[in-house]
Amino acid sequence: MIVYTVGTFDLLHVGHLALLNHCKKLGNQVAVGVASDEVVNLYKPNVPVIPLKQRMEMLQALSCVDIVRPYHELEYVSGCRELNVDIFVIGEDWGSNPHNLAVEAYLKDAGKKIVQVRYNPQTSSTGIKQRVISQFKSAGKPILA
Repeated sequence: MIVYTVGTFDLLHVGHLALLNHCKKLGNQVAVGVASDEVVNLYKPNVPVIPLKQRMEMLQALSCVDIVRPYHELEYVSGCRELNVDIFVIGEDWGSNPHNLAVEAYLKDAGKKIVQVRYNPQTSSTGIKQRVISQFKSAGKPILA
């Protein structure tokens, strides 16, 4: 059974590890789609700190991850089709954007399953970045651009 999840995976943290370990419990192969900087720019104000190739390399090093693939367009149907996924794991912030609805319809028609997970609010790459900036500012140190 192939489990697929997607994301940015910038600044790999324990929230990411919890998600990926949960995926491993759902099936025997975990595939991870990693958003390119161009894709991230479509839904977040800043591109990732860690380059795509390095984000993929970190994920490939994890024992709970079997397949890592980049995606360069904001759509998930092609990845699900290519990998022949059985379960697509999404986050609680999924929403009803056209690209989300398209993959939901595809999976439903194919008899596949969507599993939604809750995020740990204490672990987010954005939160980590904000804490780093805040600590530098409070220490009176200049933030390098």
